[in-house]
Amino acid sequence: MAAEKSWRQAFSIYAQPRVLSMVFLGFSAGLPFLLVFSTLSAWLRDEGVARSVIGFFSWVGVVYSIKVFWAPVVDRLPLPFLTRVLGKRRSWMLLAQLGIMIGLIGMAQSDSQTQLQQIALFAVWVAFCSATQDVVVDAYRIEAVDVEYQGAMAATYVLGYRMALLATGAGAFYIAEYAGWHMAYLVMAACMAVGLVTTLCLKEPTHRESATEHQLESASSGAKPLNFWRRFLVRISDVVLSPFVEFFNRNGRLGLLILMLIALYKMSDITMGVMANPFYLDLGFSKKEIAEISKVFGFFMTIAGAAVGGVLVLRYGLMRALLLGAVLVASTNLLFAILAVSEPSLLLLAGVISADNLSGGIATSVFIAYLSSMTSKAYTATQYALFSSLMTLPAQLLGGFSGIVVDSYGYYVFFIYAATVGVPAIVLVLLLMRQQKRAIAYSRNP
Repeated sequence: MAAEKSWRQAFSIYAQPRVLSMVFLGFSAGLPFLLVFSTLSAWLRDEGVARSVIGFFSWVGVVYSIKVFWAPVVDRLPLPFLTRVLGKRRSWMLLAQLGIMIGLIGMAQSDSQTQLQQIALFAVWVAFCSATQDVVVDAYRIEAVDVEYQGAMAATYVLGYRMALLATGAGAFYIAEYAGWHMAYLVMAACMAVGLVTTLCLKEPTHRESATEHQLESASSGAKPLNFWRRFLVRISDVVLSPFVEFFNRNGRLGLLILMLIALYKMSDITMGVMANPFYLDLGFSKKEIAEISKVFGFFMTIAGAAVGGVLVLRYGLMRALLLGAVLVASTNLLFAILAVSEPSLLLLAGVISADNLSGGIATSVFIAYLSSMTSKAYTATQYALFSSLMTLPAQLLGGFSGIVVDSYGYYVFFIYAATVGVPAIVLVLLLMRQQKRAIAYSRNP
């Protein structure tokens, strides 16, 4: 039982090789992200590209939100030669990483004044390969270890991802200052070697096919030989429909509650995050002060929170840790409400940012572990891609109205509103915990 493990036993999980490997895979996954977003925007603006044009580049991010459409292909389609040599997960991982490296080199070799369209195409290519890598890395992480270790895997993944954001944020700026943006992107392309080497050193996880998958395929294929179109339709059904059918077969009516929780869990965090930097600036803090506090306190507190979240899952179980994360995220938004009506203070700002990043780190690693536990090992990549898309899209849509709330009612009311948005997630976790207890009681006394 998770609750019977000592704190020392719980923390020792971070010494396991597969857990440590997620630091390097997290770095590989995080490295392309800013290079097609804020770092790219800084490069283009620094070289005189119009703000209106730079704004259109933000549409590159749509690629990350629609990865669920090609995740079934990644989940089921073997790659010629590579899959035979490396296995299903590592072959796709290596292909995606090579694609990212090639795309970043292409961006570095392009002129922002005369080849802006070429930069845009390479940025879309990098985002596509990056989203594909995310699909495969998530699948590997889920298949590599048991559910109770998923919190620790998520924590080390977050550590690597954050290190990559530092490298592609502050690191790229330093290189650009002294050697130019083209050299900065070439160095970042070289840093993708971290992912390539890690992929080649990993052991391919066991990909287990569930009984449900065999039943679905048997029902589709039948006993008679299939013609071409029948085989084609069966394959489409297996690749596209079966992951969703399997999820609801396994969870029944609870499947809808689970999907609602996935859609709402990050709602409070993302809603608040949209207005965080404008809020700091409107309080009168300088960009230098905000950067120093958010980078130093924010980085280390997020990593600490993620590590604590992984241990909480192992020691106290997944659902109780999930509930704690939901409560902490909503509660820290109330701290921002206090900050909104207080005299500007760097010490208070550091305290609130620290609390926010600590709670965010806990909630993130626990939630990733929960999403991992909800996936079937037969359809890992497809189901997790669906969950991660569902996790961000509704919150991003609601976050778009954050500025309207602030303009109409002020920051104090906005942060109370952002905290309130987190209440449905808390209620849903409690409902699922109650259903889980009922299922356990029924299994013991049918």
